[in-house]
Amino acid sequence: MILKAYQTVRYRTQHKVMKYLSMVLPFPVPDILQGPGSVKKLARRIQADGVKNVIVVTDKVLMELGLPDVFLDSLDESGIEYTIYDEVMPNPTIECIEDGVKVYKAEKCNGIVAFGGGSAMDCAKIIGARVSNGYMPIRRMKGNFMVWLPLPPLYAIPTTAGTGSETTVAAVVSDPKTHEKFAINDLKLVPKVAVLDPELMVGLPPHITSTTGMDALTHAVEAYIGLNGNPFTDDKAKAATLLIFENLEKAYSNGSDLEARNNMALASYYAGTAFTRAYVGYVHAIAHNMGGMYGVPHGLANAIILAPVLEFCRKESEKKLADLAIAGGIGELGEPAEDLSIRFIEKIKTMNKNMKIPSTIKELKKEDIPLIAKRALAEAHPDYPVPRIMTMEECKKLIGKLLS
Repeated sequence: MILKAYQTVRYRTQHKVMKYLSMVLPFPVPDILQGPGSVKKLARRIQADGVKNVIVVTDKVLMELGLPDVFLDSLDESGIEYTIYDEVMPNPTIECIEDGVKVYKAEKCNGIVAFGGGSAMDCAKIIGARVSNGYMPIRRMKGNFMVWLPLPPLYAIPTTAGTGSETTVAAVVSDPKTHEKFAINDLKLVPKVAVLDPELMVGLPPHITSTTGMDALTHAVEAYIGLNGNPFTDDKAKAATLLIFENLEKAYSNGSDLEARNNMALASYYAGTAFTRAYVGYVHAIAHNMGGMYGVPHGLANAIILAPVLEFCRKESEKKLADLAIAGGIGELGEPAEDLSIRFIEKIKTMNKNMKIPSTIKELKKEDIPLIAKRALAEAHPDYPVPRIMTMEECKKLIGKLLS
């Protein structure tokens, strides 16, 4: 009991320090190009920045679909040279990033464009960090503020509405040797420009639309119920929640609904803006380790884990969950906070069910639960400003509920 009390005091002290820092640190805000067709405008901005040769970090699926073609044509028209690096895989690895660094140097690039989902943006960010900090191995950048020198000009073109990476200080890396997934957080990782073009998201398969959308909701919720929020992040989290509740299932059912796609792109951006300042919680800590251990896509893991974690901390988060229920249009002022908080969690379960998202993780093995719990808590403590601190036994019990 004495040890637990000491740990609680230590964690909460760090949370207060981080809350203060989040209010005074000069978080960069990317310039936004928004709306249908906005991807065509980026080449001129790149040209104006004096960048003449970019590496375009993407994946083979997007290249086969021809999704980057309009953007690549605009680079040609603007006289900007480019090299395609399309080796990005879900949950980018250290090796994948190092290969990208070699391509960047070999082609004498002086700028980076991330084109794709969160994996492409994570990969592009750390390629940039390694290019500028060649003396520092990727593992040395783990944690907070370990990227010493600025990145080359970085531009982000998200093709999913979920990660919010186009506005965050974070990038996540997988180490296949240890089956570990870890985050690198630094102000220098925020892109110069973010392109929110709903036309790039029209062809997303429904299961990608649903899981990336729930990823964005997780960002908004964890940023709001954590202890490090402020009026700015709270407003962004509430706005994202409303947009997601109103538009995600529309986009899932009709991928060609440009209004729903545009609103989801905004929701993802707002949620990213919130969590990069207010941080995340146990949903992410456990999800990262599901990705590192089994390669479970991050959005899918977050979607599955969100409701169980909220049930774990519902009482401690009751008022804030009630606020989100009202902000999301599923409750009204004056209703009991307990009822609203329960309704909010049930809304998440219903959305998952409607979009055919499972409630368990099929890859999860019972014998791996102790290691996953150990790594999840090592990631969360002391950095994540969670509303209720979780013990090892509580973590293992919660993860056990995710068994098929």
